[in-house]
Amino acid sequence: MEFLAIKWMWLYLGCLLMLLELTIPGFVIFFFGLAAAAVSGILFLFDISFAWQLALFSIFSVLFIVLLRKWFTRLFLGVSSETKDVESEFVGRVAVVTEKISLGESGRILLRDSQWDAVAAEEIDAGAKVRVISQKNLTLTVEKI
Repeated sequence: MEFLAIKWMWLYLGCLLMLLELTIPGFVIFFFGLAAAAVSGILFLFDISFAWQLALFSIFSVLFIVLLRKWFTRLFLGVSSETKDVESEFVGRVAVVTEKISLGESGRILLRDSQWDAVAAEEIDAGAKVRVISQKNLTLTVEKI
């Protein structure tokens, strides 16, 4: 049975490993699959012993991981960049304090029809108007107007 020949088994193993990469993060298993497919390709051209097949699989695995991983990772995952000085869309906006802001404790403000946690360098009573001066995660830092 030709479809059970060792060259086809290497190809099946290569495809299985490359598909398995979709379920396991890290982008390493893909290169073992690529190495198995390369061994299969060599077996379609030459008849070599199983020991040489394992040696070629090992060599191709290391070569593909070392030489191609960085390039393939950039190709499939994309290049991301972070900007550290992104200004919040809320900075400079005026809001109304709905729950008193005490020193060392957060209060609540109403900004654009939404309630936000807010902190300030001074105590601010409910009903006062404030201006947003910065944002850290979901907490806004405000100052009294």
